[in-house]
Amino acid sequence: MYTTLLTQLDNGIFTITINRPDKLNALNSTVFNELDQALNEVASNAEIKTVIITGAGPKAFVAGADITEFGGLNKEQAMALAKRGQDVFFKIENSKKPIVAAVNGFALGGGCELAMACHFRLCSENAKFGQPEVNLGLIPGYGGTQRLTQLIGKGKSMELQMTANLVDAREALQLGLVNHVTPAENLLEKTKEILTVIQSKAPIAIGKVIECVNVAVVSDSAYTNGKSGYDKEIEAFGDCFVTEDMKEGTSAFLEKRKAEFKGR
Repeated sequence: MYTTLLTQLDNGIFTITINRPDKLNALNSTVFNELDQALNEVASNAEIKTVIITGAGPKAFVAGADITEFGGLNKEQAMALAKRGQDVFFKIENSKKPIVAAVNGFALGGGCELAMACHFRLCSENAKFGQPEVNLGLIPGYGGTQRLTQLIGKGKSMELQMTANLVDAREALQLGLVNHVTPAENLLEKTKEILTVIQSKAPIAIGKVIECVNVAVVSDSAYTNGKSGYDKEIEAFGDCFVTEDMKEGTSAFLEKRKAEFKGR
């Protein structure tokens, strides 16, 4: 079905592996198109509960954008390229189903931006993160200037983007860029362990958590419909309150049994 992706569905966890190891999984137009298709599959397939995005091979998650596609672009074409990347990454960020990055090596440039678009990140001990675009006379174009600042703060974001310095796994954990660091051989196992816990919770409520937290870090009214995060939380709380899952969850709590959520 895909030429640059490998996909596997196991116990509700859909693993998307970017499969260009000879190019360190660099993002080209085909990868973006196929990621877009895979995200449509995530949204439409009820058997998919959660998602992992990772990279093929031991060296890289995604080492960046495929620079060979940059040659000869004019300003308008470059802007269209950036918008295409941002649109796909917004689709990840706004997915109602949790999408987690398992970063197995280099996550540079567009790769770092892809990881940051996911709802949270785990990485292997050999992982390295960075936005080194200034080395090419560029800046991040797929949302990196915004998401890196949201995740680690203005000062450190400025420093990393201006110096093009890389961050290793330990510093990434300290900065809050990743949630967990594991040995490379345990990365997917740990990611699946966390997602299995998430899958035991109420799916509608999980989707509402994603919506509300996203509003908390986005100030642009174009993306929040003019509502504050608190307004969004009130609305989402009300939406959850009338679900069958809410009735099941509260009944299970009172009856001291495990809830069985149906996503309704």
